[in-house]
Amino acid sequence: MDLSFTGRGVQVTEDIRLAAERKLAPLERIEPRATAIDLELINEHHPRLEGVKRVEAALRIPRKTFRAHAEADDVTTAIDRVKDKLERQLRDYHGRRRPPKHRRGLESAATLREVIPPIESEEPG
Repeated sequence: MDLSFTGRGVQVTEDIRLAAERKLAPLERIEPRATAIDLELINEHHPRLEGVKRVEAALRIPRKTFRAHAEADDVTTAIDRVKDKLERQLRDYHGRRRPPKHRRGLESAATLREVIPPIESEEPG
């Protein structure tokens, strides 16, 4: 699984990379088809939220992308919250998946005739 980092107003250090890899590793066990996780680390400059870090994540699997974001005072706590949100989304997705429907072809029609005998019409005598 590929991890890509983008920092906006935040320096992406080696410690942050290692912490993110360690914390997001369980997601790969839940969804082994995961191909990539894109993490965006953002430093908020809003006056009321000064110093708040926001983490946005996109987990990609074939034909589906899961997105989550979280805010916290430090990056590692925000990564924890994002991981929890992505984990919940993956578990819900696995619960919702259904096996593919099998279309009935000609062979099923032949077996259906064998199971249900044809109705014979009564001739008036």
